[in-house]
Amino acid sequence: MTPSFPPLFTGLDAGGADPFALACAKAADVCDAGLVTYDLAHDRLRAAVVLAPEVPLREAACMLPLCGVGFQNALGALAPPEVAVHLGWDGDIYVNGARCGGLQMAASNDDPDKLPEWLVIGLSLELWPPSEETGLTMDATALYAEGCGEVDAVTLLEAWIRHTLVEINAWADDGPARLHRNWLAVAHGRDTEMTVVGRQGTFIGLDENLGLLLKTHEGSQLIPLTDLLTEAT
Repeated sequence: MTPSFPPLFTGLDAGGADPFALACAKAADVCDAGLVTYDLAHDRLRAAVVLAPEVPLREAACMLPLCGVGFQNALGALAPPEVAVHLGWDGDIYVNGARCGGLQMAASNDDPDKLPEWLVIGLSLELWPPSEETGLTMDATALYAEGCGEVDAVTLLEAWIRHTLVEINAWADDGPARLHRNWLAVAHGRDTEMTVVGRQGTFIGLDENLGLLLKTHEGSQLIPLTDLLTEAT
């Protein structure tokens, strides 16, 4: 079944290729914002969306947690009520406490003060575990191993884009306060020790641009979302 997206969004089947890399390539070739690339394999859902921010990268990078909130809302509406979905600050997605997938981000430039020509957010979600011995990897899981066998991948992809669009519109109208609040409500690892982009400390909060505040032995450190930028391979 071919996914259906809201107006101004267009779908492109990656045909087994990496949708994130494809979206970055299309964005670099000046495609329209709203392109959704996807690859729906039997064991994994991969997708990416091209965005065209109108604010500097420092602010635009909040599209990573925003797309996470959109995904959390989408899966939360489709999964059984007992299934818990949480988000890691680095883009990881957790289902019932175990990592099930993640989000990644690339942009046309890495200067926080510069307006990016494009921004791409990629999603990868494990649908089936690599083996039936799921107990061997307690910190990793797959969607259908967590009581979500009725969640159709196409429906989930469509819902992710719809819910993300709602969050984008709210962010554009009201600023980051709602996103700040909604993301913290489903944050994974608050007040716990973690290592993020090579720095270790206790997750104590977010700044106004959803940068991570870590309490370390040397004091508090701020890790901006722009530190999570990756390059498509």
